[in-house]
Amino acid sequence: MATLGELALTHTAMDGEQLAHVQRLALSWRLLADLSFSDLLLLAPVAGEEGHRFVALAQVRPTTGQTLYPVDMVGTVVDEVSRPLVTRSWRAGQMVEGDGTVLAGKERARIQCIPVRHRGEMVALVTREMATTMSRRPGELERVYVEVYERFAHMIAEGSFPFGQDEIEPESSPRVGDGVIILDGEARIVFASPNAVSLLHHLGIHAYTPGLSLAEIGFAEGAVGRAMRAGLPVLEEIERADTSILMRAIPQVERKRTTGVVVLMRDVTDLRRRDRLLMSKDATIREIHHRVKNNLQTIAALLRLQGRRLESKEAKQAIRESERRIRSIAVVHETLSRDAAEVVDFGEIVRPLVREVEDSVSSPDARVRFVVEGDPGELPGEVATPLAVVLNELMQNAVDHAFPIGADGVEAAREGGEVIVRLRRLDGELRIEVVDNGVGLPEAFSLEESKGLGLSIVQALVTGELGGAITMTDDDGARVQLRLPVATTPRVEL
Repeated sequence: MATLGELALTHTAMDGEQLAHVQRLALSWRLLADLSFSDLLLLAPVAGEEGHRFVALAQVRPTTGQTLYPVDMVGTVVDEVSRPLVTRSWRAGQMVEGDGTVLAGKERARIQCIPVRHRGEMVALVTREMATTMSRRPGELERVYVEVYERFAHMIAEGSFPFGQDEIEPESSPRVGDGVIILDGEARIVFASPNAVSLLHHLGIHAYTPGLSLAEIGFAEGAVGRAMRAGLPVLEEIERADTSILMRAIPQVERKRTTGVVVLMRDVTDLRRRDRLLMSKDATIREIHHRVKNNLQTIAALLRLQGRRLESKEAKQAIRESERRIRSIAVVHETLSRDAAEVVDFGEIVRPLVREVEDSVSSPDARVRFVVEGDPGELPGEVATPLAVVLNELMQNAVDHAFPIGADGVEAAREGGEVIVRLRRLDGELRIEVVDNGVGLPEAFSLEESKGLGLSIVQALVTGELGGAITMTDDDGARVQLRLPVATTPRVEL
């Protein structure tokens, strides 16, 4: 289905500011559908047809009543024959009401057409559509809600609704069905829905009386005051004892004067309790990763101390390699300790791994340059840990074997040495290349027959734990390629 913006640009003559205005309306009008117990359609004239045909840019169904449109009407084009009220309202520039039929159907409906103005110019129409017969006589709540809706309808017609700024409502933002308090221009209570009265009781307020201000019944009116002064909606959360109430104050304006405020209320106590539990859980997970990282660093330090006491060159080398592998795992836990998410930005792990290997092989006389290309994106923690070990082994292996010490014992062979690490996501795979410009692979080299511990670890982790594939080729230096299946959505590559 095409978006509102796409439909408007394709079928209408709206400019950028006009389009932004109707888009704000489509983001804000659920309140009106619920207050009017009706379906709302946003119609705009087809460009160049002088109001003979209109396209439906958006629609909203009420959550307080039954819809007339179980099927989406967005994108439907109507003409003046099927919707004469719409054409009449557009040409007269006034609100028009009468009977008609629903779009693409024969059911009768009561239709109200409301001009949508932006800076004095009519750019679209809103139609309120409801069944012509009601199953019961409307009570006080329905009567008050419809009166409030009518005031918003006049705001649409004069161009003061939607408000002149983009509104971003949180998912937990209160709705009409959660609880409504209607205030007059003096911020006195005109009406409170039964659900709103119950919420006041939860806050310990039992003195609800029409005609009193919120302050007089012991209710904080900071949001209401700010909404009346600014002429803009204000969202505020009130906490009292163990109860949390989310309140949204929406001013009603007539000729730039605030004539009332609609206060929507929702009990978010359970949501906040879950938020606190999640925050506690996240803090615990981060602390666990932090302690694991500290323990791994302690083990690495103990190995380093043990290696200093050894005489055997081979034993010292084995200790150093074990210490390096442990540190690569510690890097993953250090990253996870900063964020309790189940995924980790592997790019944040690659960089410290590269620095560590680069520092370990550099000397004042000779250096090996490391280059990292691409963005690996986010990976699950259980993938990042073995992959960090694999990448560490491959970089260390490239340094140890691609740039050997010369026959004279000087590391001149490392001059101009370069190791490139390429990472990218493609077709559900993470593809990694470690390429060097060194001496290349030994003659008749076979990965399967290699007896080196480092490559054995790499092969076991890649093909076993990670379920991937590894190849090594000689191409003006050694080239190692890894292909690993990943299910996590990748980040956009730069």
